Amino acid sequence: MRHRVSGRLFGRTANQRKALLRGLLISLFEHQRIETTLAKAKEAKKLAERVVTMGIKGDLHSKRVALSQVPNRDAISKLFNEIAPRFSGRNGGYLRLVQTRNRINDGAPMAVLEFVDYEEVRQKREAKREKSKEQPKGKGNE
Repeated sequence: MRHRVSGRLFGRTANQRKALLRGLLISLFEHQRIETTLAKAKEAKKLAERVVTMGIKGDLHSKRVALSQVPNRDAISKLFNEIAPRFSGRNGGYLRLVQTRNRINDGAPMAVLEFVDYEEVRQKREAKREKSKEQPKGKGNE
């Protein structure tokens, strides 16, 4: 019986499962939005919410625990410096899970996992990109 046994196994060994979830978290912190299967997204959301809460605390112990969960310095530094300060006044609920489609090949339900303020961040990024395209480059444009 599976009474009170939480977590999905994904038909993998513990090491493979840990590597899979770490990879998903690294991609999530890097791109701030990922598309994966619904089951993987739900498991990644659990872990990511905990790590973002550590990022909001921001002390040395939280940083070390977060690095043990996601051993990627670039992702953790981005989390602590850029992502966590955006959620400092929020008590959880940092991520949104949106079911999108069924995958063509195997019919697996797919979902998008993103931060709740992703649209604002994306719009700022696009505005910055447009602004950089408008400015002339070089001296011969006069």
